[in-house]
Amino acid sequence: MNLEITALYAALLGVLFIFLSFMVSKNRLRTHVSLGDGSDEGLVQAIRAHGNFAEYVPMALLLLGLVEVQGAAPGLVHGLGAALLLGRMMHAWGITQPKAVNAGRKFGTIITWLMILAASVYLLIAVLT
Repeated sequence: MNLEITALYAALLGVLFIFLSFMVSKNRLRTHVSLGDGSDEGLVQAIRAHGNFAEYVPMALLLLGLVEVQGAAPGLVHGLGAALLLGRMMHAWGITQPKAVNAGRKFGTIITWLMILAASVYLLIAVLT
């Protein structure tokens, strides 16, 4: 199996990761802060959007790939991949908004967690039955 579906979502998420990296660099140039956040709210938000992405996406992609390797229906793999992409986009947008907790951040987190949970449950069932 060549993990074509997982590769598609990994590529799309890779582009989003570079965008979030760019936003951190842009804010660092604006604030002239090379380390830390300089107590600048915009830089703090960019750093956390990037960091949160880096914390969740590797595990989620690993699970997605394992679901695909286990022979899940392509529709399920696409559904999980699309949920991950949507959740991470919503969270990244939400965390950079002035209001600390908003719909983008909240639903982005929930969608990401549900994707990870669904993939995990699928894999547990697949390997235990």
